[in-house]
Amino acid sequence: METKNHMPEHNLSDLAIILRGLLADPTGSDDLPWRPAIVKTLTGADAAAFTSSPAAPNVPKPLVLELGPAGSPDAAPDKLRERIAAAINEYATRQGAKPTVVSAPGAGVFQVVEETGVASEAPLRNRIAVVTGAAGAIGYGICVELLRKGCCVAATDLAGPALDAMVEELRAEAGDRIIGVPLDVTDAASVARGFDAVVQTWGGADIIIVNAGIALIASLMEMDPEAFRRLEKVNVEGTLLTIAEGARRIRLQGIGGDMVLISTKNVFAPGARFGAYSATKAAAHQLARIASLELAEFGIRVNMVAPDAVFSAGTRRSGLWAAIGPDRMRARGLDEKGLEEYYRSRNLLKARVTAQHVANAVLFFVTRQTPTTGATIPVDGGLPDSTPR
Repeated sequence: METKNHMPEHNLSDLAIILRGLLADPTGSDDLPWRPAIVKTLTGADAAAFTSSPAAPNVPKPLVLELGPAGSPDAAPDKLRERIAAAINEYATRQGAKPTVVSAPGAGVFQVVEETGVASEAPLRNRIAVVTGAAGAIGYGICVELLRKGCCVAATDLAGPALDAMVEELRAEAGDRIIGVPLDVTDAASVARGFDAVVQTWGGADIIIVNAGIALIASLMEMDPEAFRRLEKVNVEGTLLTIAEGARRIRLQGIGGDMVLISTKNVFAPGARFGAYSATKAAAHQLARIASLELAEFGIRVNMVAPDAVFSAGTRRSGLWAAIGPDRMRARGLDEKGLEEYYRSRNLLKARVTAQHVANAVLFFVTRQTPTTGATIPVDGGLPDSTPR
């Protein structure tokens, strides 16, 4: 029975996520068991125009889902999944294939689309990633490498020219596979809206990169508690809100996923006058470890990457080092170039750690090279006092 009630936005997102999970095809691989699709959501005039346009010859009819009122018990996610799964199975039995268009009167139209310009063998083709703190050096480097592997990337950060310029730059090559999503990780409503925007663009989320973070230089004796609380808000609560909202979406999708926290060597080897950052990042790291315990049953792997001294990604400078660099230079009597050389010379490999190195560690996890969860990859050139053993 068709309803005239429009579903609330969050339910529309839930419907898209459920559909994307149920429309995924099995691969036969234990590591990546599902091949997901990109599912576009059309609402309002766009949905009306789509449904009223004449169907092309030999195009299968859409699956029409009859939804009850949004507030009814049958609209709860688990009940909704059961009903949609049954409808898809019935459709596939009749048509010999799963639907490529699903119409939900009163809600919207959901269309399976093929990504263009991505090689079929690209390891992350049709995968959808959400990256927080994307406008910084490490976030930018991660977005670049995810796109190169075929991923669709939602670059999220505080609204402003840094995010806009980054997305515009990457869109020149990646096209519609990257979107910018203004998001404040300290605001639960903002995080939820951000995920809604991603879901309504591509249908779901498979990869969550928890990267947003800020730093502070101050000794414990002189530290302003309000400044500490600001770091706690971003680095700890922001991590919690991102993990929680991301986990809810991926669980609802039902085909597993990956989360990677960008941690720091300071979790294992904290620095003097760097207590607020070291402590709050340690709390974030522990939250990710706990998430690996809680989310494994849903096929969600949670891992950590712990870099040290990433100053830039190409011409894009690190916001963290812009904040702490002057203090570190004064303390050691160095200029900027000398400071970078100091951090390079202190690791065993005498290596310059780059954003791409961090991104490579992220790719190791999200392409599932090994059956691993709850692990940390140090990306620091070798620091014996900070390497987890």
